[in-house]
Amino acid sequence: MEKQPKPFVWQMIKEAVEAHGNKCSNVDVKTWVLERYPGTSANTVLNQIIVCTVNHDSRTHYKENQRVRRCGDMLDFLYRPAAGKLEMYDPRIHGIWEIATDDHGVLVVREVREALESKKDEVFFGGCIDAAYLRGYLAKNLNLVEEGLELYVDVFGNDGVEYRTEFGSIDLLAVDREGNLVVVAIKLDNYPDASSGQILKFHNWVKRHLSFGKPVRSYLVGSDIPEHVRYSLAECHDVHLKEYDLSIRLKDVPKITDIVSDNAKIKCTNAEIKAIQK
Repeated sequence: MEKQPKPFVWQMIKEAVEAHGNKCSNVDVKTWVLERYPGTSANTVLNQIIVCTVNHDSRTHYKENQRVRRCGDMLDFLYRPAAGKLEMYDPRIHGIWEIATDDHGVLVVREVREALESKKDEVFFGGCIDAAYLRGYLAKNLNLVEEGLELYVDVFGNDGVEYRTEFGSIDLLAVDREGNLVVVAIKLDNYPDASSGQILKFHNWVKRHLSFGKPVRSYLVGSDIPEHVRYSLAECHDVHLKEYDLSIRLKDVPKITDIVSDNAKIKCTNAEIKAIQK
């Protein structure tokens, strides 16, 4: 007998929520899917939960949701009433949600009825890229940090963007193909000596509380990492440094005289066509 192919992970999740009476927790879904479909990645399940949750702010970090649309697609079937809780999305109860763009063209999740004004973050400040913009960009393009990374998602449905600890928030927390955790700290300017200690603090916190004995590595991402930071981290072989480059492209814009000239050419061409037709 031919083996029945596995459904997509989002379909597994939908089955799990329905099996729990349309209301359950992220942990319930993960446990049900892993028992019913052995070999499925737990992190993929948690990531797909975010993808399919209409009111989860982080769903736009995933390629499936990187377009403007009114929620109603096959991937828009979950609603998050509280952290770590799920229920089947019903627009009559939960309102109509959408993926839209804010004033800077950044994708945001919002309820259509209220259409709350998006927070207006400046992309550039003082000639440098804004930290929030860079963090959001890297969250969608983790392969720039290291090939094969994806956002970490904990059992409560919190993803790795500004992941909270008792010592502050980690800019990005990711996981590699082997399930090892990767800390990404973003530092754009002003590197006091404490900045080296900060990434080590988060590195060791993740190692103690989340890694369960597996290796942890970290990246410090900045525009121009100074020498004293490099010395501070020189013997930390599991902490790596990366600098980003900004590139600006210029394009030619036609002058008004060029536009007028082009219009005149079009009119002449149209006149010639009519003459030929006669």
